[in-house]
Amino acid sequence: MGIGRRRTAVVAGTVTAAVLATGTALWATDSWPFRDSYCWGAWQQNSGAPFLGDGALAKSGSERQAVESAAPSAARPQGTCTVAVTSEVEDDDSAEPLTFEESVTVEYGPVPSEVKEHRDWLARYFHGSASPLPDGLDGLVAGDRGMLVLPSACDRDGAPTVVTIRGESTGDGHLGRVAMPFTIGTRADVLRMLLDAADTGMDKAGCAPAQPLRSSSPMVTVAEDEESASSPLCRIPGMSFDYGEGSRYKQQVGAVTGRLQTCSVVWKTPRMPDEPSAQYVMANGSRLADLFEGMPEGSGQGLVRRTCDGRRTVFYGHVEAGLQDRGRPSDQQVFNRFVESVGKRIGCGSGEDA
Repeated sequence: MGIGRRRTAVVAGTVTAAVLATGTALWATDSWPFRDSYCWGAWQQNSGAPFLGDGALAKSGSERQAVESAAPSAARPQGTCTVAVTSEVEDDDSAEPLTFEESVTVEYGPVPSEVKEHRDWLARYFHGSASPLPDGLDGLVAGDRGMLVLPSACDRDGAPTVVTIRGESTGDGHLGRVAMPFTIGTRADVLRMLLDAADTGMDKAGCAPAQPLRSSSPMVTVAEDEESASSPLCRIPGMSFDYGEGSRYKQQVGAVTGRLQTCSVVWKTPRMPDEPSAQYVMANGSRLADLFEGMPEGSGQGLVRRTCDGRRTVFYGHVEAGLQDRGRPSDQQVFNRFVESVGKRIGCGSGEDA
């Protein structure tokens, strides 16, 4: 065996041993034998979203790498993968360059079980900026995030399995590490990445349907621009908070359909990602309602269930610490007004918890 071939065999053996030992691998774009393939083979370089294209590597010193857990399997239907592009820019005020990282993380598995983590998860993926998926798919997608509930064949212990995708960006210079907004691509780009990750995960876990998940219909349009939170919240009269002087609160009005209604209030901070300070969701007659299982229930807890037009429906509301006790006349009355207004629109019954 020649020297080159022996070296190849040694490298391959070393990589295999590392994967078997840790279940995690770090793969660079140009590293043999995983070149141009990420997240258990779900994504390929130049396969749609700008983040996966050559243009993402145009900045000086750019490099694309992926960190993967072991792929989902029937015995362990969970997995996480992060693809990151790092780059450097000279800093006029320092000898050290400014470093930047843009990353996309996909997760396959159940919704978090701990209440605080569950609330954070709901805030991220039911954000008002996201559009509900068409063509019978249960999920939402925006330019920087997406979520899909998989078919019931992939349920685990009676709970749904979900696939999520989110984009993050950070800069690390002489001012410290700073989080920044990051758009993965268009909604269509993110949906394609989400479906590719879902199809691959289901195949690895042994619960894939006969045909891959696909979507060709246009998505529901949501408001492109945020609105002043001083106007009626969720555009529903009677929903109001005392935001205080000099408020930076804005609201993102999301989907308003028969299956889903969302809106989020965010505190606007320059160059920072927007995550909700308050959030309201109605999920009607779909597996999206299953994603609220395990959360504290009751009007005082911000989660009630109704039967609306013959379909089981969830109403959810949550206010973070900065806005708590600022609802007018109270936080609970603001939530009750959301339930009343949306419930009337979609044909709810007597108002008793289902």
